[in-house]
Amino acid sequence: MRKLIVVICVCLCLAACWGARGGGRGGKHGRGRGRIFNSRVPPIIQHRNPASASYYENKDGAKIVKASHFELEYMLGRKITFFCMAQGYPRPEITWFKDGIELYAHKFFQVHEWPLGNDTVKSKMEIDPTTQKDAGYYECQANNKYAIDTRGFRTDYVMVTY
Repeated sequence: MRKLIVVICVCLCLAACWGARGGGRGGKHGRGRGRIFNSRVPPIIQHRNPASASYYENKDGAKIVKASHFELEYMLGRKITFFCMAQGYPRPEITWFKDGIELYAHKFFQVHEWPLGNDTVKSKMEIDPTTQKDAGYYECQANNKYAIDTRGFRTDYVMVTY
């Protein structure tokens, strides 16, 4: 009986370690390198109080409805562009981040925005020309008084040899 308990404990430990490393068929591996690209899996929220569901799931909350593709490889010196479109009432504001730090306009970085009606905004972020330092994780964040929604974009440069 004691050996059986030890075997079960070892099996549970191995299963926990294997699952934590993202192994098995269910793991998300980006391009075969073993990296987890989309680690922002939304949690399943179960509201204890029914009134809280109406607050967190407000129909007027900011929501990103269109966005650029998640992963982009760019050539050094070329322009990269990311796009976000958000809806909500009042109209959301869009803020851009790189590696968790808010981006501000400068000579090689520009943001263009277009309000559409009372509840929608389009935003385009451009970097031109790109350098090696532009590789990283970008996010657009839509925010109004009811909700915040984000989308992420990973970039990396490629070297072209002729």
